[in-house]
Amino acid sequence: MKTIKPLGNRVLIQRSKAQTTKGGILLPDSAQEKPKEGVVVAVGPGKIDEHGNKETMNLKVGDRVLFSSYAGTEVKGDNEEMLILAEDDVLGILS
Repeated sequence: MKTIKPLGNRVLIQRSKAQTTKGGILLPDSAQEKPKEGVVVAVGPGKIDEHGNKETMNLKVGDRVLFSSYAGTEVKGDNEEMLILAEDDVLGILS
């Protein structure tokens, strides 16, 4: 089992699954846009500012978040695509 622990102000996100269309058609992966929301799986310890103080993270494990289309870096976790991105690239927390 591969475990990924983000560093600094990075978060590890598991993307939401692709949805079928209203007509029940499932488009192939190459034809559909990747979901821009997911669940936070792991959170880094926080960024160190220029004065040496650690900034606290606003996100926590389990938060459902919305992020921009081209944010982050895709990585492979246990047979799933995950995304590592900076906390600043998260647009908001979904409730």
